This record gives sequence, structure tokens and C-alpha cells, in this order.
Amino acid sequence: MAQGKIIKVAGPLIVASGMQDARMYDVVRVSSKRLVGEIIELRGDKASIQVYEETSGLMPGEPVESTGAPLSVELAPGLIESIYDGIQRPLTKIVELAGERITRGIEVSSLDREKKWAFVKRAIPGDKVKTGDILGIVNESAVVEHRIMVPAGVSGTVKSIDDGAYTIEDAFCVITDETGKDIPVKMLQRWPVRRGRPYKQKLSPNYPMVTGQRVIDTFFPIASGGVAAVPGPFGSGKTVVQHQLAKWADADIIVYVGCGERGNEMTDVLREFPELHDPRTGESLMKRTVLIANTSDMPVAAREASIYTGITIAEYFRDMGYRVAIMADSTSRWAEALREMSGRLEEMPGEEGYPAYLASRIAEFYERAGLVDCLCSGERSGSISAIGAVSPPGGDISEPVSQATLRIVKVFWGLSASLAYKRHFPAIDWLQSYSLYVDKLSRWFADHVAPDWTEMRARAMRVLQEENELNEIVQLVGMDALSWKDRLTMEVARSIREDYLHQNAFDDIDTYTSLEKQYRMLQLILAYMDQGNAALYAGADLSRVLEMPVREKIGRAKFIPESEMKQFDQIESELNSEAAALIEEGGL
Repeated sequence: MAQGKIIKVAGPLIVASGMQDARMYDVVRVSSKRLVGEIIELRGDKASIQVYEETSGLMPGEPVESTGAPLSVELAPGLIESIYDGIQRPLTKIVELAGERITRGIEVSSLDREKKWAFVKRAIPGDKVKTGDILGIVNESAVVEHRIMVPAGVSGTVKSIDDGAYTIEDAFCVITDETGKDIPVKMLQRWPVRRGRPYKQKLSPNYPMVTGQRVIDTFFPIASGGVAAVPGPFGSGKTVVQHQLAKWADADIIVYVGCGERGNEMTDVLREFPELHDPRTGESLMKRTVLIANTSDMPVAAREASIYTGITIAEYFRDMGYRVAIMADSTSRWAEALREMSGRLEEMPGEEGYPAYLASRIAEFYERAGLVDCLCSGERSGSISAIGAVSPPGGDISEPVSQATLRIVKVFWGLSASLAYKRHFPAIDWLQSYSLYVDKLSRWFADHVAPDWTEMRARAMRVLQEENELNEIVQLVGMDALSWKDRLTMEVARSIREDYLHQNAFDDIDTYTSLEKQYRMLQLILAYMDQGNAALYAGADLSRVLEMPVREKIGRAKFIPESEMKQFDQIESELNSEAAALIEEGGL
């Protein structure tokens, strides 16, 4: 192991000499305090090291020792319900040992070495196995079955395996490889965070990740295994949107990375998630969640590592065959950490001071998402859906982080400050946002929801776009200048905006809407448009069409419980009878 001495200290960056035997991305221990750092540049025998802890008080001449291993995460039962910092130190255990502030140099195991887990075997002696095959399971929480896999690079014949209670460091199985060597297998695996876990092949996503948020599922869906960006100015609701997705998204495992965000936002997550009941399992949401908290007052270098820590944990659960959703809040803070470290390394700056490799680093992160065929003997697929919040200064999405992100992601949920100030939630601007998965997912929606889903979505979007064009006329010459058909279009667009796209995150019923209910709600609004136009063509008075009594029930359809869907048939019947009466009146 390389040993050197500090020759320079510049904030979180230190330079050490005598490190000619070290390698890039090796983890090092700095000074007698044994601060954790990582080598990010090598020049001759000098190594530039980003330190993941506070460096005040360090002096030239103090020792630096390389561990000879890259920054890695520990993967084993015990991850679910855990709360880590950016380099996978368990914050709950640190609070018990050192209080509310992380003590410099503290060494704590990421996972509990003492706890015994009840292991149930799925393989038997004599089975031929290879990397990724499931040897057995551990019921890690009430809803997560932790599948213990053959470690990377191991294959052969199972020599012995037994049910029982094991710690993560106990050998529960022995595999004899092709050379006749016996390899003991433990539950605990380690994986370098900057290297993606391998898989057979990446697949094209063909089904959606249902979120229960109407503006997303109907207009801008994300595929399971897709990538999305949520850019928006301060106060537009990026974090709340991500909280809603973490709570309600159709995913087996949630990895939530709070990267450089305010501490009170992570506090909200820590308070809410244990109390929230998962609609799919009835258990607490934390029973399928891993939290990584690296708030804005924590060392900036650890902020850069937190994204990689989160995606590596997500890949581990993906390899078990789970659908994983990772929320990164926010990648802008992560990019700012890259910019700070790049500046201290005296690298040539790119646009707005960000390093020239900003776009490639962002691409590396998002490319680790996707739907894949997992490594194993049989057939098993898993997915990672990555949703990254972007916080452009002043809401200007022409800045480098937003632009680099938009070149990679296929879903853009652009948040609008004006919608947020009007208390419209989610504040996703339907005129700016887009999803490139719409065409690919149309077959799935037609088969699983309704054959005319795509057509209805396109009609509703046209109404909103027409409203935007008509608004310009209204502002110039007033509403009275519009034809009765355009007046009805404006009214239907208002209904789509206020009754359909607006959701109340604090209402037990409206906070989540199934696809079936979304379809019925939109169907009612568009049926009102068709019936209204028919009545107007028959000579009915516009004011009578706009004041149809059934409209209030259409507007309140969002509060119909999922168990009482028959109410939609009753509302539709009332709409048809009221419209028929208007048509009859108009024809007289």
C-alpha cells in the first residue's frame, strides 16, 4: 500500500507526495485522524485527493495511506430502511456513537456485522451455478425478499449450502469452481461505486412506471427503466414531485438520494416515509426504501460520491430482478461539487466554470439506468428508473447542467414557477414538457387500459394548445370576440387544467389516481366537450351548455374513491340526458 505525506491543503482537496504506487480512485486515509479520501488525479508521485470530511487543522507533513481499494459500497441484507451519508456511513449508528454531528475520522461499518439473518436456500448441493444465480433468500423486511446471489466472477458447483441464521460475514455456502478450488460464499458483497454492475443486455423499455400523478401518466409517461429530468426554479416543487413519485411510483425498491439539498427537506422525508402506508403492500413505505442523505452543510466532496453510491445500490437490487426507482435531488448540487473540485485541481474550465467533462459524467450516471436482462443461468429482468431534479439558477434551463441533462433523458417535466405560485400541483408545464416514450408505450396503454387511450391523450393535449393560442386573442380583444365553439374549447381546457391536471397531494383520495380512473375522468371531460358541441350545433344557448348541472360532478370526479368507480357511469348517464334535453330545446 502506498504511503505518502501531505504537501498541500486546499479546502476538501489535498495533495500528497510519495504516492507513486497508488492508483486512481483508490481510497486513502489522511493524517492521524484517518479522514476518508479518494485519489482523483495522479501526476508523477503526487496524488490529488478529495477528502470526504472536514479538513480544517490538517498540515503539510502529515501521513497519507492508501487502502489499495476503490471507493466501494457494502451490499447485503440490512440495506432496506437504512439512512446513509454520501459514502455509505450509517447515520443512525453515527448518532448513537457520536451525537448529531459526524465526528471526523469515525469508522463505522455500513452494515450490521452482528445481526443474524434467517437464510432459506434455493439451491442444493450439486447444482451448477454462475454469477447472479440465486442461492437463497432472506426476508429483509415485511415486503422485500433479499435474494442472495452468486458473487461476480464466481461459477461452479454447489458443494454445500444450509438453511439457518447467519451474519453477513458467515459462509453459508461453498462453491467448487472449474479448477477444483472451494470458494466460501458470504452474504456480504462489495462493489466499486464508479463501475456499473454487469448484465447480459440492455432491453428497450416497453411498459410504463405508473406514478398515480395524472399529468405524468397521461401526458408525459416514463417507462419502467426510463430516465427523466425535473428542472425548475426555486420554489416550483421539484422536491415535492420527487416525494410523490417515491411514495406512489410502481416500483419495488426506492433509492432516494438527497444530494446537497437543504437539511429540512431530508428531515421531511425521514418523518414522512415511516408514517406513509404503501398502497401496494399496506406496510410503511420505509420497508422498501434506502435513503442517502448528503445535505448542503456536509462536505462537498461526499456530495459528488453520493450519486454513485445510490446508483450502485439500485443496480444491486435490479440484479435481483426488482424494479427500482432512484430519485436524485438534485444533480445541480452534484454538478456544483464537480465544479468546485475541478477548480481546486486547476483544470481548464468549460462553460460557466463547470469542468469540460460535465456532460460525460451526467451521461455516465443516467446510462446506468435501464431495463436489463440480468446475469444468471435462467431468465430474469430488472430495471432502474432514474429521475433527477435539476435546479437551474433563476430557472434558466439554458445553463450547462440542464442542457447536458436534456441531451440524455427522454422525459422532461418542466416545472413552472407561475403554476406553483397559483398552488397548482404538480406544477408541470404541459406546454413545455415532453416524453419520448409516448409512442413506445401506446401499445401497452391500448392493451391494458383502453384502446382509445392515445387518441384521448392527443385530443386533450390539442385542447390545451388551442387554449394557449386563444388566450392571446382574449388578451387583445376580450372573450366576447371568440366564437361559441372557441368559448367551449376554453371552458373544456379550464376543466382539464383545474379538474384533471391539478392534484391535491394532501388529500387521501386525490393524491393517487389509478390508470383506470384517469381514463374515466378524461373520458368524462371530453364527452362533455362532444355533447356541448352537439348541443351548440343544434342551436342551444352557450350559457346553458356552460352551466349544465352535471359539470360540478365532473369537476369533483377526482374525489371518487377507487372502490366506487360505478359513480362514473352515473355521471356519464346524467351528462347524456342533460345534453339530450339541450339538443331537443335547441331544435325547437
